[in-house]
Amino acid sequence: MAKTADSKTATDTAGIKTGKAPRARSAADTEKIRAALSERRDGLKTEYDQTMAEIAELQRDRLTDSAGDDQADTGTKTFEREQEISLANSILERITQVERALERLDEGTYGYCERCGSTIPVERLAAFPSATLCVTCKQLEERR
Repeated sequence: MAKTADSKTATDTAGIKTGKAPRARSAADTEKIRAALSERRDGLKTEYDQTMAEIAELQRDRLTDSAGDDQADTGTKTFEREQEISLANSILERITQVERALERLDEGTYGYCERCGSTIPVERLAAFPSATLCVTCKQLEERR
């Protein structure tokens, strides 16, 4: 269970609590993060809308161009449609992750691991801004 940002203590690279409170994020830092996350969310929403429009157009084309299809053609079209839907779902999942990061930013828990409560390294957040787990907890999760 994650603690509030006020009661957090910093951890060193080995994950050992140091007892020092991490440096508080300034309002300017928070706004930079919020702007970057919002921009990412908007870009993903645009990508999702374009993908859904392409899927709808391809579906219309498939319906009008299916005369004379054999089982292999039908199977290929079904496989392609499933791949397209999987891509759209992946984009939707990334939108959800970014929106969750924005919620955590508003709550004051952004940058802290949801599992152990330690600070997520800045480098990890720079590479994956919607990270909710520290490196150690993410590695443990992936091993399961």
